[in-house]
Amino acid sequence: MWHTGKVMRGTNTATTVQRKAAAVLAACAAAASHTSPAFAHASDRGHVLLLPTGHYIAGAAFAVAASFLVLALLPPARLVSIWRKRLPLGSIPDLRLPASLAAFAVFAVLITAGFIGSRDPLSNPLPLTVWTLLWVGLTLAQGLCGNLWSWLNPWYGPYRLVTGALGAKARQKTPLHLPEWLGYWPAVILFFAFAWFELIDPAPDDPARLAMAAGLYWIISFTAMLAFGFERWSRQGEFLSAFFAMIGRFGIVEASKDRSRLRLALCWPGAKLYQAEALPPAGALFLLATLASVSFDGFSKTFFWLGLNSINPLELPGRTALVATNSFGLMAMFVALAGVGLLAVVAGERVVRSAAPLPEAAGLFVWSIVPIALAYHFSHYLTALLVNGQYALVALSDPFALGWNLLGTAHMPVEAGIAMGAHSAWLLWNLQAAAIVGGHVLAVLVAHVFAWRMHPNAASASLSQLPLTVLMIGYTVFGLWLLSTATAG
Repeated sequence: MWHTGKVMRGTNTATTVQRKAAAVLAACAAAASHTSPAFAHASDRGHVLLLPTGHYIAGAAFAVAASFLVLALLPPARLVSIWRKRLPLGSIPDLRLPASLAAFAVFAVLITAGFIGSRDPLSNPLPLTVWTLLWVGLTLAQGLCGNLWSWLNPWYGPYRLVTGALGAKARQKTPLHLPEWLGYWPAVILFFAFAWFELIDPAPDDPARLAMAAGLYWIISFTAMLAFGFERWSRQGEFLSAFFAMIGRFGIVEASKDRSRLRLALCWPGAKLYQAEALPPAGALFLLATLASVSFDGFSKTFFWLGLNSINPLELPGRTALVATNSFGLMAMFVALAGVGLLAVVAGERVVRSAAPLPEAAGLFVWSIVPIALAYHFSHYLTALLVNGQYALVALSDPFALGWNLLGTAHMPVEAGIAMGAHSAWLLWNLQAAAIVGGHVLAVLVAHVFAWRMHPNAASASLSQLPLTVLMIGYTVFGLWLLSTATAG
């Protein structure tokens, strides 16, 4: 009898457990039926780096400061002569037109895939191509090699075909004139719209949503090019072309037009910046906006920023709840960076009592932002490039999720572990830290070269760069802190 009672009690307990489990499953199913898909931004960091960052930060600050001292003692003429050296690489055919048409065809396929392909951002090639291959990969390739965008521009080929069909008169005279006083303001406004969509919009990785935005942007830009001219709008309005042209000046390959061919030469990193003219105020703000957006992308996920806004980082709400907060933060980061940068330039020019106009000095020294922007781009997006780049190869091989294997990579295993583990964390963090320190050292070098252009006296040139060097040291510390501090999301 005791044994039978024990069995009956066990049976009742099992039945109770089953009923509770069924209730939990039913509740989960009901909750899932009332939720919408969540799309994670591709650049989020996958681990917290618990390394002795104090030593790294102190050493990095010392390295930037030491580079300033070395450059202050180096004869300016010697440095300029080294920068002007070129190593000829021969010539290649100018295939800009067919390359652009091929890029436009790929773009059209990606837009179609965004509408009819997989709804998973890690299986659809459009989000992976835009956020990983284009915004991360091509930016780094552009900064390393030179202006690759001039070949991959998806507007150039269609523009040539349309204006060619309209006749020579349409190519020589545009219907509308873009006022000179506008400068880079159209590109600044469009870049902020892009940055807001990438960093703050609730679902930037939603394939259909991204396809709508990218397709509409292409149409608007193409219409503006027909109205104002391809070169003019690409320089002042189309933010990707403007950004890539600036970044390309840092590349080590220099190309010059020679009839139907391009003559290539190898140069030092940043050597093409020596010939750069001072940017107008809007152009300087455009470069600062690109650096501010990447910096805020990392800063917005830190425990410090979330705590400042009374948000528990361990119970992080969705992006929708942070739209207003992060919109303000993005603009605040831009204003702070622009204000501190301008203050450093003003202080440097006042120290040496320079008579040069402030807009000219600021427009010239802002070019030193280029290596810093590249360094932060590499450091911030490195893990996303390593992991999501693999997903992109898989998705591009089957863009419409129809079982194709166009590139032979559709069944390639994705090694997400490349960015995980203690050894990977150590290696990645050292690469990121080296990039940030190297970028700031090169920025000090570029700033010194421009200072020598403005102040023929070597002592005045070096002294004028002291406030800007202090700013770069501070930003080096800030960048390394961003890489090492705890983040949410």
